[in-house]
Amino acid sequence: MDAPDLREQVDALRALLHHHAHRYYVLDAPEIPDAEYDRLFRELQALEAAHPALVTADSPTQRVGGAVLDGFAKVRHRVPMLSIRTETDIEASGARNFDARVRRELGLAEAEPPLAYVAELKFDGLAINLRYENGVLVQAATRGDGEIGEDVTQNMRTIGQIPLRLGAGAPPVLEVRGEVYMRRDDFERLNEQQREKIARGAKNEKTFVNPRNAAAGAVRQLDPAIARQRPLSFFAYGWGEVTPAAEGGPDWASHHDALRQLGDWGFPVSARTRVCHGPQDLVAFHQAVGAERDALPFDIDGVVYKVDSLALQRRLGFVSREPRWAVAHKFPAQEQMTTVQAIEVQVGRTGKLTPVVKLAPVFVGGVTVTNATLHNEDEARRKDVRVGDTVIVRRAGDVIPEVVAVVPDRRSHDAPPFTMPHRCPVCGSEAVREEGEADYRCTGGLFCGAQRKQALLHFAQRRALDIEGLGEKLVDQLVDGQVVRTLPDLYRIGLNGLLALDRMADKSAQNVLAALEHSKATTLPRFLFGLGIRHVGEATAKDLARHFGRLDGIMDASVEQLLEVPDVGPVVAESIHTFFQQAHNREVVEQLRACGIHWPEGEPAQQAPRPLAGKTVVLTGTLPTLSREAAKEMLEAAGAKVAGSVSKKTDYVIAGEEAGSKLEKAQALGVTVLDEAGMKELLDGGA
Repeated sequence: MDAPDLREQVDALRALLHHHAHRYYVLDAPEIPDAEYDRLFRELQALEAAHPALVTADSPTQRVGGAVLDGFAKVRHRVPMLSIRTETDIEASGARNFDARVRRELGLAEAEPPLAYVAELKFDGLAINLRYENGVLVQAATRGDGEIGEDVTQNMRTIGQIPLRLGAGAPPVLEVRGEVYMRRDDFERLNEQQREKIARGAKNEKTFVNPRNAAAGAVRQLDPAIARQRPLSFFAYGWGEVTPAAEGGPDWASHHDALRQLGDWGFPVSARTRVCHGPQDLVAFHQAVGAERDALPFDIDGVVYKVDSLALQRRLGFVSREPRWAVAHKFPAQEQMTTVQAIEVQVGRTGKLTPVVKLAPVFVGGVTVTNATLHNEDEARRKDVRVGDTVIVRRAGDVIPEVVAVVPDRRSHDAPPFTMPHRCPVCGSEAVREEGEADYRCTGGLFCGAQRKQALLHFAQRRALDIEGLGEKLVDQLVDGQVVRTLPDLYRIGLNGLLALDRMADKSAQNVLAALEHSKATTLPRFLFGLGIRHVGEATAKDLARHFGRLDGIMDASVEQLLEVPDVGPVVAESIHTFFQQAHNREVVEQLRACGIHWPEGEPAQQAPRPLAGKTVVLTGTLPTLSREAAKEMLEAAGAKVAGSVSKKTDYVIAGEEAGSKLEKAQALGVTVLDEAGMKELLDGGA
């Protein structure tokens, strides 16, 4: 093959690989399998290896990185990378303040139309400037101090979302600015890999505090081969130096038009970017993004508002090296630093011991946080949190606050490491960690005060015995005052015992006694669930009741007999068997029966047909003759799992009158929809 034909073949391969990389990394819409991309890539590699003179800087093969660097060269930005003013008011007034300031500086009267703004996400990553000359990436630099950054070109080449060559129409010079970040799922996978390396004894390895730190560390990695192993992503949101329109550059009128053009040239631009008109639109954008912040696949710490008109941006100009035409409207920080005042161990209803860090109060994620969980002994050891430490605490949305990392430089030299106690801190019983388990558990059972309170609350909840009025405050008084020590004591209190409690009026006491009396008539599944047997939830309690029919059969069953119950595995069977082998647990059951608690019992139903075993069913709307609870019980008796939402895994939707969005979703997904008659036919073994 002569040289022109060879070059044409190489160029065609490069163009094809660039196209498929853009479809994969930017559009998330691949057109070919990974294996076919790899085959094309290897073909290009082989041609370039045989003809080194054909290798170019924009070749897909150059993403693999080069030699390890001794350090980063300095880069002076031709257009400074200035910071954006931050609006500290996290409420809606932050957007209104910015709009009022812009209109005032432009001299706009109140009667004039609202201004157009571009509203963007404020990504929590690392700002990067990408320089293209004649459509080819020639340099990438960090922000640095705004004037001078560091040359990280080799590392940026490893990011699939950053184009090495631009699409048609790119100007002679174009600097694109954006954010390098790490997705949350990529961050979790990276940290899991790091933990595996550490567990295998690898030295100089560590887990990362958050996605931003992980991304920043990858960008500034001196070995591009290592940088390539770190999963980084990129969003474009602005530009630096650009060839003027008079010299063949773009003639943009608005910020939004420029972003659209960057997308056409191959850069990923966030789909959540919006054009807003006036402050009300900005407020709505801020609130909408705030509501979905925790569900985003990447971290953000606010939104950014920019005047859309580039002509108005030029009129507004800059002040103190900040643009007057843009502002960052922050959200409450999800990470803050504070100090550890103590580490306490809490005991849960099932006896689980959980180390909890007591913190100096800190405002994080929109609330004041004073406690953070360490989950278990392994987590406590891995993070090595000690009393007196300065720690980074994270809280996102409704997630329980957690200690992300310790700041080791601030640790006192004599701070002792934390160790899990081998005695229950509440009752003094032995605490054991079963093989294969991560948690220590108190062996005190119903004798442990902490478990006693939680056991009472669990027993009284609506889905168990449903004792109305028996809430946390009343249970605290009953247990702390030693009025109630075991579950049967609830039914022995009497009116005088309740009236002796603080702030317990006669009417309230009568209501509690009435609720206790009403709870005596229950069902076997509710009673089983109310006992708080480990691993026995509502569904398992129903399965046990259906299979054995009578409580005595369950109490006397062997592990092998329990394993015959549908969906009961070895762990659950062992837990049930162990519970009923404890003499004090059997004594509690007999005393509860003696107090008058009763339920209908029947014959074992081991051979009952289960036509819906393994099927998932969703109920929606009002059925003609059956209540929702009755329909649910019938379906569960037939082996079905009754779910609350429709998904691709749903087998049937039973729809009655006024069925809403669940029916619509089922129809959209092609899920079989039945009415009440169809459900009954299904239960009888029909199709």
